[in-house]
Amino acid sequence: MADLLIRGADTVLTMDDARRELAGADIRVRGGVIAAIGPALTAPGAEVAEVIDATGCVVTPGLVNTHHHLYQTLTRAVPGGQDALLFGWLRSLYPIWARFGPEEMFTSAQVGLAELALSGCTLTSDHLYLYPNGARLDDTIAAAAEVGLRFHPTRGAMSIGESAGGLPPDALVEGEAAILEDCIRVIDAHHDAAEGAMVRVGIAPCSPFSVSRDLMREAALLARDKRVMLHTHLAENDEDVAYSLARFGCRPGQYAQDLGWTGDDVWHAHCVKLDAQEIALFAHSRTGVAHCPCSNCRLGSGIAPLRALRDAGVPVGLGVDGSASNDAGNLMAEARMAMLLQRVARGADAMAAREALEIATRGGADVLGRPDCGRLAPGKRADIAIWDTRGVESAGSWDKAALLLAGPTRVRDLIVEGRRVVADGRMVTIDLPHVIARQNSLAARLAS
Repeated sequence: MADLLIRGADTVLTMDDARRELAGADIRVRGGVIAAIGPALTAPGAEVAEVIDATGCVVTPGLVNTHHHLYQTLTRAVPGGQDALLFGWLRSLYPIWARFGPEEMFTSAQVGLAELALSGCTLTSDHLYLYPNGARLDDTIAAAAEVGLRFHPTRGAMSIGESAGGLPPDALVEGEAAILEDCIRVIDAHHDAAEGAMVRVGIAPCSPFSVSRDLMREAALLARDKRVMLHTHLAENDEDVAYSLARFGCRPGQYAQDLGWTGDDVWHAHCVKLDAQEIALFAHSRTGVAHCPCSNCRLGSGIAPLRALRDAGVPVGLGVDGSASNDAGNLMAEARMAMLLQRVARGADAMAAREALEIATRGGADVLGRPDCGRLAPGKRADIAIWDTRGVESAGSWDKAALLLAGPTRVRDLIVEGRRVVADGRMVTIDLPHVIARQNSLAARLAS
């Protein structure tokens, strides 16, 4: 296979083990893997099929998104939920989501994945926990294959409806035996444990307020039997913690530990309200956290203790969360918000721009169990974002590598497994205007 050569980048932020920053460097890609990084890699060797000129650009690893609900791109800025806290917001949207089907799941995933790609994301998880009208996790996996992003979908579920004291309407919950059976089906059909995998599948009961303790426990046992990862929402806001105390007689961290939901094969979304003891538990067990700052702001949930999590050694990545609670899916903007909120909470020196970008790249990859991604080094996957810093956003910047302070939030070129997904700021794998038109048509139908 002929090589791809990225030539003459002003700066390459490698996020490798030494956190090297290379000036005037090239990157040679062979067979979906980074073959070499350094100056003047145009010497004779393997044939070069494509050269990408990175003059005036900063090159980073592709960003990694550790929490999303892709289906929600069809319900952005819904009037009934614009100004509600988490539980009220969910109750306003459940009846709309109940009208989804396979086409809504597929199209909304395409839109959400394209939005992520344009913001520099090469690897994303997704948490799909409702399956109305014949929808399946397979619908989103098919969308990711067309868009070309590396994908970590999770088979979510809700099993405790309103009549049994849960939050979701009974029409959106499933029987627990059927949930576990379908988890086995999608893992057997789609999960790839190999290095460089384009699809890995996780198991993800939605939350403590929508599934039983039995399902949480059984899901953990199944995940370990199948050697896949576990994901759920935890300690998202005060309502969430109050529910755990009232229903289970313990805080969320203790609930997770009691049911086998700690360890390096587990990551929890939000964790805004973790206390010091819970942070220590997560650090000791290497339990991951998906930090979703924009959604936490939008729903008034609070500022997650990101600095304390990092200082304790908890693995942390970033998540844009669902587009009904963000309402955007721009991972570069998410990284900037993460940095700014820590400064608001703890002072201007609480988090540097490069640390926030590290969380958005190698941090997220490590949370998802993907040390083959999230850094630029020989032998790692060729997931690469190229940012043009010659535009107005960076004009006058003295440190163009400080992208989160003064830089573009839209990528110029995006490469996944050595293949271009975005070229010159445009999607090249799908007809995005056509997909957007279909999305808007589906949203109008839901609204009416």
